[in-house]
Amino acid sequence: MTAAQRLAALDDLPARDLIAVTEGTLRTLVEVMNSETTLLRAGRHRDAATLGAEKTRLAQDYVGYARAVQRQLERLKAEAPDAVGLLRLGHERLATQMAENLKVIATARAVTEDLLTDVAQAVARSARPKTYGAGGQLRTAQPASGGIAVNRAS
Repeated sequence: MTAAQRLAALDDLPARDLIAVTEGTLRTLVEVMNSETTLLRAGRHRDAATLGAEKTRLAQDYVGYARAVQRQLERLKAEAPDAVGLLRLGHERLATQMAENLKVIATARAVTEDLLTDVAQAVARSARPKTYGAGGQLRTAQPASGGIAVNRAS
């Protein structure tokens, strides 16, 4: 099925069906984002990372459905005004959950960067020489680079 055919099929759905599939995708997306946020707050980053693909797929699906709703909004308002109102409330919940999710992701990223910086500085400090030269002064060496490598395979 081509993209144009998929768009036409969405536009041809009865009002309540289009809203139902959009609302269902929206609800699932909010639940996945909430799970990710909860896992990140608990420090379970690997578990949270497993939700990324599902979150991306749901977000893409939701955008497609939301665009179909926008194209058909006048018809939907006429045929199912109460369902359109509920969909708006769901969209507001998504916006709230997205803001919270992004805040938690930013915090997790900042904490990770701080930890990596601290580890790199500790490694650099331990690599400095602790011997004295012939004049009885601590030898000065070239500063350590402080670089570290992260194995993301595991």
